[in-house]
Amino acid sequence: MYKVVLGSLLALAALTAHAKIDAGNDGAPAKVNINGSFEEQRLAIIKDLDGGKVYSEISQKERSDVKDALNRISGALEATSGVQGLSEEQKARVFNDQELVNSILTRAGEDSRLVCTREKVVGSHRPTTQCQTVAERRRIRENDQNTLLKSNRVILRGNN
Repeated sequence: MYKVVLGSLLALAALTAHAKIDAGNDGAPAKVNINGSFEEQRLAIIKDLDGGKVYSEISQKERSDVKDALNRISGALEATSGVQGLSEEQKARVFNDQELVNSILTRAGEDSRLVCTREKVVGSHRPTTQCQTVAERRRIRENDQNTLLKSNRVILRGNN
């Protein structure tokens, strides 16, 4: 009986892991792919930027940089009706804008990832769940380090 239950649990775990792998990258940052329908991708990225959920840690300057680059790519593709009609110089500009968008969105997507930890509050045995983005955790850590360094400074005065 024990072996049957253990075997079924292992099979269930394997199926669950396989389903998770096949589920795709829901909530993952979108990347610009010139080979697909660019206008659909541009609208999806702008929707994610304006929604504030996927890219919650992106600055206003980076938001405007991404939107400007997407508009430049869209203008270049519409003017020549596709990638094939672009000159080599235009292809280089589109590629550079694509790399700019990909790098900003990838970094912002990673910083916006939510990390939850279970912690016991001092004086209690009940654990609580604390959820913060990667960027929030980094800011808190840096702030704590700066506070610690400032509080440990010792001012030495000479014997005057």
